[in-house]
Amino acid sequence: MENSTRTPKYFPLLLVMAMLVACSAMGQRRSELQAQIDTLESELMQVRRELAEAQAREKASLARADSYEKQVGELKEANATLLENLGSFAEVSNKNTSALNQALGSLQNKEQELRAMTETISRNDSSIIALLSDAKATLGPDAKLKVSGGGLVISGSLEQVFGSDTGTKITEEAGPWLQGISELLKSHPHLDVTVEGLSMIGDLALAARQGVSVMNALRDDYDIPAGRLSARGRDGNFSEGVDILIHPGYREFYQQVKSQTKN
Repeated sequence: MENSTRTPKYFPLLLVMAMLVACSAMGQRRSELQAQIDTLESELMQVRRELAEAQAREKASLARADSYEKQVGELKEANATLLENLGSFAEVSNKNTSALNQALGSLQNKEQELRAMTETISRNDSSIIALLSDAKATLGPDAKLKVSGGGLVISGSLEQVFGSDTGTKITEEAGPWLQGISELLKSHPHLDVTVEGLSMIGDLALAARQGVSVMNALRDDYDIPAGRLSARGRDGNFSEGVDILIHPGYREFYQQVKSQTKN
């Protein structure tokens, strides 16, 4: 009985060993848990880093998206402005084209008028050259002739026409001279006549009366139509006498140019 109730001799040792085994098992378990915790913390840190990087990329993407959206808006505004400017440019271009066409049309009309005037002047110059040739044949080699101002000038002295510097009555000696001039005028009926009395002392009234006397003689004595004749007095500077200008009719010249311009 004494042996059955007595604590075994090795029980404490066994208890110590059991405790040591338990402690060892607990230490090992704790070490494993710590290792798992460290692994989990490492993974958590990795996840946090990846999350931060993802958030940074997202922020950068959002910033780029905002920038792109702003650029798209600016491009739309620039495009709208460009379209508006193109419309204005097209409108201005159309106006300029219209103005240019009008200017070209006006220039062509002016060119046509100038060409008509040049052609008419050329024909008149040809007529004056023919008139000069006829005048030399009709009035003789001693006649005082010159071409001036688009017409033929036939000059006579006051002594030859009136017998003196102050006379206004035509002498008989001037008859052949006026006869030759009248024949010349009748052979060129499309030309007009201006009779100028020239004064070198400034007496234009006397010069005008002398010119009118010659004009009246051509009209009354030699049957030159009054519509072709005109007379005036003019300062001759250092010369005096009577100049008979045979020239194209200015009204007829204008009508010729006008009619050719219309054609």
